[in-house]
Amino acid sequence: MSKLRLYFASHALRWLLPSLLVIISSGCSRPTTLQEIRSEGVLHIITRTAPSIYFEGRDGVTGYDYELAKRFAEKLGVELRVRVVENNTEILSVLDRNFAHIGLAGLSNRPELADKYHALPTGIQAESVVIYNRDTERPESVEDLAGVTLHLVADSNHEHRLKKLRDQYPDLQWQVHTALDAAGILARVQSGEFSTAVVSSNELDLNHVYFPQVKESFSLGEPEELAWLFPAEQDDSLTSAAREFLEQLRDNGTLDQLAERFYGHLDRLNYVGARTFVHHVKNRLPNYEELFRSYAADFGIDWRLLAAIGYQESHWRPNAVSPTGVRGLMMLTRSTAGQLGVTNRRDPEESIHGGAKYFTLVHRKIPERIPEPDRTWFALASYNVGFGHLEDARRLTEQAGRNPDRWMDVKEFLPLLAQKEWYTKTRYGYARGHEPVIYVQNIRRYYDVLAWMTEPAEERPTPEEPWFVELEGAENSSSPTDSKSEGDMRAMLPRELGMIPPTL
Repeated sequence: MSKLRLYFASHALRWLLPSLLVIISSGCSRPTTLQEIRSEGVLHIITRTAPSIYFEGRDGVTGYDYELAKRFAEKLGVELRVRVVENNTEILSVLDRNFAHIGLAGLSNRPELADKYHALPTGIQAESVVIYNRDTERPESVEDLAGVTLHLVADSNHEHRLKKLRDQYPDLQWQVHTALDAAGILARVQSGEFSTAVVSSNELDLNHVYFPQVKESFSLGEPEELAWLFPAEQDDSLTSAAREFLEQLRDNGTLDQLAERFYGHLDRLNYVGARTFVHHVKNRLPNYEELFRSYAADFGIDWRLLAAIGYQESHWRPNAVSPTGVRGLMMLTRSTAGQLGVTNRRDPEESIHGGAKYFTLVHRKIPERIPEPDRTWFALASYNVGFGHLEDARRLTEQAGRNPDRWMDVKEFLPLLAQKEWYTKTRYGYARGHEPVIYVQNIRRYYDVLAWMTEPAEERPTPEEPWFVELEGAENSSSPTDSKSEGDMRAMLPRELGMIPPTL
């Protein structure tokens, strides 16, 4: 709490002076909250790190609520200033003291909050979902939870629902974990440390792919819309302005676009058929194969590895564009492209040249003492998540007594960067650490298949393991190919590769 006291003290005077200036300039009448914000030129936000709210991704700070708040500040013509704290308990504490204009906590407007805060729904609905480890018996209803300890994060939407249910089911019991976030809860259900827990459905949606041992059972009540929270001490001027702003975004479709961006179909979190990959090898790769070969040779890279990176990034689509502005066949950011001398990211040749150069630069940053192929796997992870986050994971690996120069060890610690109890101990903070692990895994699979397909038939080795090892649901996926070409493409794959890989 000492950090919060310092925060309150350092901001009290800063917030008071603009108000005094507005009061002096307008006589003795007290300025509205909106007038104070415009006078200071700053909108103060308090939040926590979560993929559903606010996080630093591959291309900078993002998150559904953050993107909304950024647009709102732009609409007001003021600077957005964000303070990130540990959990919802701290967010509510800051709001209680009126030391932030808006709290982004991922909470719904439940009754016990109504007297303390003004709430404004933001367009995302969520429900409290019971989850369990797939190796334990599935609870089918609230009655099945008798005698079972449910695990929750602190100051969530779940506890008030459980308190209501306890009137009818007095045997309900739960444990609140102040040091864990949703990812930490999911990780413990995945490992079996917790058999049963409750998380928000939206946070489960964003994280579920990383925790295949976690199964969803049922919801505790109806979905509720998540809301921004405003201190009760504020007048309604800011809340009214935000409500009008969100209504405009709802009317012009921006809210739907943001919801699709964060919760809809994400290329990096879907299963794509092996036959679809082969289809792209036959129909897309020939357009760019010579470019991959040429620039890979210039930089001393196996062209099939460079092509596998390109497929992972864009499925070999030169016009691919992400919602954050990363674009082109190798999906380069604007700043990276500028550093590499790439002027047109949508030009396949420039993009492949830039991608080969960038991967080489990243590879050179990995310590030379790390032997191949691990050095390449580290380079791929760094290409995806950034060198700083990779170094954080390597430090965690070393602190745990494991080998920070061995990929099979470090890949176990990268996912910890998404859990509060771990990323708060690192230099570069939060990262979606599961992504580089699966990113590397996918590229290795695509590379293996490209190598197999481009070697003479008599020299083709049989892979040691199929693509679909340990992938839930792979056997039920399908690929969008017609029946005639499906047989041809199936014949191009060894028997072990006839199932479905994931691509992120």
